[in-house]
Amino acid sequence: MSKKHRPKLILMGWIFLGILGIILLSIGLSSFMYNIVVKYRISAEITFVAVGVFLILFSIKKSFYSIANGVKRTTINGDISRNDISDIIYREKVLSRGPKVVVIGGGTGLSVLLRGLKEYTSNITAIVTVADDGGGSGVLREDLGMLPPGDIRSCILALANTEPTMEKLLQYRFNEGLLKGQNFGNLFIAAMNEIYGSFEMAIKETSNVLAVTGKVLPMTLEDVILYAELENGHTIKGESEIPLKNKELSSKISRIYMEPKVSYPLTEAVEAIKDADLIVLGPGSLYTSVIPNLLVNNIVDTIYEAKGPKVYITNVMTQPGETDGYTVLDHVNGILKHSRDDFLDYVIANVEKIPEETLEKYIFDGSETVVLGDNDEEILNSRGIELIKENLVDIKKDYIRHDSLSLSQILIEVAKKKAF
Repeated sequence: MSKKHRPKLILMGWIFLGILGIILLSIGLSSFMYNIVVKYRISAEITFVAVGVFLILFSIKKSFYSIANGVKRTTINGDISRNDISDIIYREKVLSRGPKVVVIGGGTGLSVLLRGLKEYTSNITAIVTVADDGGGSGVLREDLGMLPPGDIRSCILALANTEPTMEKLLQYRFNEGLLKGQNFGNLFIAAMNEIYGSFEMAIKETSNVLAVTGKVLPMTLEDVILYAELENGHTIKGESEIPLKNKELSSKISRIYMEPKVSYPLTEAVEAIKDADLIVLGPGSLYTSVIPNLLVNNIVDTIYEAKGPKVYITNVMTQPGETDGYTVLDHVNGILKHSRDDFLDYVIANVEKIPEETLEKYIFDGSETVVLGDNDEEILNSRGIELIKENLVDIKKDYIRHDSLSLSQILIEVAKKKAF
C-alpha cells in the first residue's frame, strides 16, 4: 500500500467504526425502549448502547486526529496546531453564515475591499470588469485572443487562502527579457485558459487551486471594447486610452459605451445578484472599472429588481483624466446616468482628512480628495439615497487606500439591517 493512500484508508476506517457505533446505538436504544415498556429486559440492550456510544466517541476523536495529521502533511513547515485546526473550523462555520454579498467593479479598489470582506463572510461573489486593454493584460488579450486577466487575478488573490510565497509568485512582475512588464499570475491564468479552452473554466480552476473564498466571475465572456464620449464631442476608444486622451483634451466624460453592443452576463452572476443580501458597486475607477459592468445587457434591471440593497462606494481620490474635480454627488450621478435614477439605496463616502505630506504626491499627479459638496447630502437624501459618512482612509507606504476592514464592517451592518 502506498503512503499516499494510507491516510485516506485510515480515515475511512475510523468513519466506518463511527457508523457501526451509530448502528449499535440505534439498535440498543430501540430495543432498550421496547423492553422498558413491554418486557423489562435491559441487560443486552445496555451493552449495545454503551458499546455504540464508545465507538462513536472513539471514531470522532480518531477522525479528528486523522484530519489534523492530513492538514499537517499538506503545509510547508508542518507546524499547524490543534488550536489552528479549531480556529479554521470555527471561522468556516461562522463565515459560512455571513450575508451573501455581490461586489461589482475592478481594479485595485475592488481587490482591497475583498481582502477585508472575506473576514466577515465567505458568501462573496465578485463580478469583475474585462474591458481592460492596457499593460500586461492588454498584451495577452492581443496576442492570445483571451479576455484580460489582470483585474480578475487581483480579485482572486485578494480572496485566496494560500501561502505567502505562492501569493508573491503570482504577483511577481518580470523586469527583463521578452516577458518584461508581464505578471506571472496573468501568465498562469493564460495557461489555464489554454488548458481548459475556456476563460470561465480557467478562472474557476485557478480559484480552486488557490482555495478562494467565494467566487470571482468575469462581467461577460464577450471581447468588449470600451468607448468614452466627451462633452466636447470627441470619442475615445479603449479603456487604457480614456484617461490619457481625456487628460490631453481637458474635457469631462459625458457617457461611456461598449462594442459590441450585445454582451451578456454569466448565468452564475445573474443568479448571485438575485440571491444577494447586499449588492456593492465599487470602489474603483468610475468610468473604466465600475460603470462598464452596468453596460452588459439586462444587468441594470437584474440588479434593480434584486432583493438586496444597492450600495455605491465612492473613491477616496479623484482620477486624472477621468473624474477631475468630481465630488461625491458627481460620482453618484455618473452611476445613475448609466443605470436609472432610483438605482441606489446607499452611498458610502470617506470624510477623513488626509495628511498634507501624503497628498503632495497625488496632487502632483493631478489627483485630489473626493469631497462632499455643500448640498450633496441633501440632494442624495431627496432622491431616497442614504449617505453613510465615515473615516475610511488607510495609508500604507504613502499609498492612499480604503480601510478594508472598516468598510467591510459597514457593509455587513447594512446587509444585516435590511435582513430584519
